Amino acid sequence: MIKKLLLFAVFFSALATYAQKGVISGKITDLESNFSLPGATVRIADGNRYTVSNQIGDYEFLNVPEGSYTVEVVYMGYQTQTQEVSVEAGKTAVLNFIMGSDAQNLEEVIIVGDRLKGQARALNQQKNNQNITNVISSDQVGRFPDSNIGDALKRVPGITMQNDQGEARNIIIRGLAPALNSVTINGDRIPSAEGDNRNVQMDLIPSDMIATMEVNKTLTPDMDADAIGGSVNLITRAAPNGERISATLAGGYAPIRENPIYTAGLVYGNRYLDNKLGVVVSASYNNNDFGSDNVEAVWVQDDFGNTYVEEMDIRKYDVQRIRRSAALAMDYKFNENNTIYLNAMYNWRDDRENRFRTTYDDIEVNYAADGETIDGFTGRVKRETKGGVNNSRNKSRRLEDQRVQNYSVRGEHLLTPGLDMDWQVNYAKAREFRPGERYIEFEQEGLDFTQNITNPERPFIGSTGEDVNEFAQSGLTENRDDTQESEFGAKLNFRFALSAIEGQKGRIRTGLRVRIKDKDRNNIFYSYEPVGDAPTLGQVGTSFFGGDGYNPGSQYVPGIFASASYLGNLNLNNTSLFTSELDPSEFLAVNYTAKENIYAGYIRWDQDITSKLSVIVGARIENTHIDYTGNRVLDEEELEGTITNTNSYTNILPNLQFKYNATDDFILRAAFTTALARPDYYALAPYVNNIAADTEIIAGNPALDATYSYNFDFMAENYFKSVGLVSGGFFYKKLNDFIYNYSNNQYTTADFANDFPGQANPVPAGENWTFLQSRNGESVDVYGFEVAFQRQLDFLPGFLRHFGIYTNYTYTDSKAKGIASEDGDERNDVSLPGTAPHMFNGSLFWDNNRFSARVSVNYAADYLDELGADAFQDSYYDKQTFLDVNASFKITDNIRIFAEANNLTNQPLRYYQGVSSRTKQVEFYEGRFNLGLKFDF
Repeated sequence: MIKKLLLFAVFFSALATYAQKGVISGKITDLESNFSLPGATVRIADGNRYTVSNQIGDYEFLNVPEGSYTVEVVYMGYQTQTQEVSVEAGKTAVLNFIMGSDAQNLEEVIIVGDRLKGQARALNQQKNNQNITNVISSDQVGRFPDSNIGDALKRVPGITMQNDQGEARNIIIRGLAPALNSVTINGDRIPSAEGDNRNVQMDLIPSDMIATMEVNKTLTPDMDADAIGGSVNLITRAAPNGERISATLAGGYAPIRENPIYTAGLVYGNRYLDNKLGVVVSASYNNNDFGSDNVEAVWVQDDFGNTYVEEMDIRKYDVQRIRRSAALAMDYKFNENNTIYLNAMYNWRDDRENRFRTTYDDIEVNYAADGETIDGFTGRVKRETKGGVNNSRNKSRRLEDQRVQNYSVRGEHLLTPGLDMDWQVNYAKAREFRPGERYIEFEQEGLDFTQNITNPERPFIGSTGEDVNEFAQSGLTENRDDTQESEFGAKLNFRFALSAIEGQKGRIRTGLRVRIKDKDRNNIFYSYEPVGDAPTLGQVGTSFFGGDGYNPGSQYVPGIFASASYLGNLNLNNTSLFTSELDPSEFLAVNYTAKENIYAGYIRWDQDITSKLSVIVGARIENTHIDYTGNRVLDEEELEGTITNTNSYTNILPNLQFKYNATDDFILRAAFTTALARPDYYALAPYVNNIAADTEIIAGNPALDATYSYNFDFMAENYFKSVGLVSGGFFYKKLNDFIYNYSNNQYTTADFANDFPGQANPVPAGENWTFLQSRNGESVDVYGFEVAFQRQLDFLPGFLRHFGIYTNYTYTDSKAKGIASEDGDERNDVSLPGTAPHMFNGSLFWDNNRFSARVSVNYAADYLDELGADAFQDSYYDKQTFLDVNASFKITDNIRIFAEANNLTNQPLRYYQGVSSRTKQVEFYEGRFNLGLKFDF
């Protein structure tokens, strides 16, 4: 009781002290555009009191004693400004700043072109952030020809992207795979639309819907801890300070399928009710009908050392992607001390696809008389068409309907002159729905094959004796896949002045956080048989695709397939034409439900030690409670029962960071932080799938531990007054209990009995099966360095001063321990999958008030993507080099014409198996071209 009374006494004493003081607050805006200026340094001239403007240009000084003060605003690329203000006890003094260049002082006129202001806003935020970040504004994104967030992010130091159909999808930060990173919108985690992991599809969100991208490479205690590699925070547009109208109209061309591209965008914002209410709405539309050309191969090695292709595909994809995105942001300022914000964003992508696949498989080797030399092959050829029901949504294509929506309400409140509070409630949902997806397959067996692997980068299989009338229908299916994930989140934070060193700024932040997540995958799959004799390929409507213009080479001929329209128009529900049967082998094992609740609390103390040195010290505690339900499947089709698993664990995550301002422009940063990565959903689901036909067992692993990481970072940054940066630093991460895909091709009855005691044993005595499961490795060390340089070359004379350079390079390496081979032996010299050793971005641009042009190069070296049972079966993501060009011209002050060209190198997506010359997959997309107009009023 006495302790409680003392606490109350201290609290009310603090309130009484705060009541004798006041607050200075205001907004910082650009003179010409009236845009808010985030990241400005705002100082009170006497002493070392300073603060930084937030994302909407607002700043706030707490706990200011009564009196008169001189307040100064410093912003890279703008004239420094000062104003006088008087503070009264218990009141808020409002002091706004409008920043601009002084035309009478030419030496200080730094802003060369309008678009350089976007770079200035980003660099000011990056400079004044307490942790190690990279900040990219929407204006900077507009300087590159990037249509989605993923393509824009690959320009950031230390980031590379994994592509899907030629677009950047999965993010790798500092060599750490997508599962080890997080993606948020306005600080709230984006749920995943994918069924078996937590990855956020970065190609789902158009780049023109985001105001700022913030890549946090070190976390602070107030941030969610599940981001070992880093956290990407996508910040949506905030309501402007006045009326704003912006629109984009563009048309383009995708040469790979010779189809047009359509793009449109609109932004409208204004303030109402005496500027108390701010509203901004934005919308984006993109329609791209393109495709890809693909060849895939599976390599094996026999007992005599012969290497050959065991299976090969020739694939032709026709893909249409339609992105629609809409966002709303509102804020209402009740008074200087209380503001509420509302944000909503809805992203909807239709991905329609036809795939025509020729497969050479079931290959048997013919040996010469010596019994060791290969002199021929026999096997079968399959021709499969992937499509969908012919209706207004599928349009005879496989439809992947993906939607991600985020809604949040946030409040900021000044409780006393020395104490403020903010809170936020959010709801987010992601869904991937694939209705009416159809496949039809025809096959011919007993064909003679020839293999040409003289150039293993382009392996080729030829066959003799193919006859469309001998291709019998071997499969006709329709499935419906449905994956949904939702997350409800809430947070409450308090911040109050608590300086432990006289005259130096100090702040304590503390808060609580809850995240309630639900994920469900509910697929169903039907097989169909025609009533009567099944048709041959020669008896159905067909399409033929030759080798002319086929990107991997004209020697690859996809051939004849059942046409997409034939497949789409089949009336599979007509029982007089078809009989149907559930195929449990396709969906029982993959369906699961997951519930995950995360409860967190933190304390963060920011303290300036001197006028140059500041420190963050704190810790975060997160408790994770999970409930997973999966299926135990016996012999592919029989549901033996459901398996439920519950687990709960708590992580404590300490945090220590230093920032040293050696000069106004030269900054040193050092950090020791901790982070974690929870296992993928499906990896945790307690399912067991026995596939007798393939002598294979695939199992989930509910015993997986979360990966815990210790991180050390050092960064040196020098900012140029002419809006630029040169930086360099190194990083080291030690990951304990990292997760990898374990594979064992010699799995026995005894192994199963040991792994699954008490369960019916599907492995016959004396046989070896293949076993696949995610497992924890012991530890992995990840280390590297990164350097970056960006600057307008305004120190050069005349025409040359309009040139600029944007470039960065990152080196990453890793060493993993505790990865077991199929024999149970530890594999040595294995790197962490996803660790790209070299990443480089280079861009040369020319920019003035009317014209801008840029040539950009993006390079990532090859890296291990997936571990196999041994080194021969390891899969690697090959090196990539992209060349992009874009230009724009301001016709009037409000209208600009632009042109863009992407992937001029026709860079394919390529995987190789074991060694770089052995192609596992190669997929080409060709370039993409756009021409359009942008309107800003």
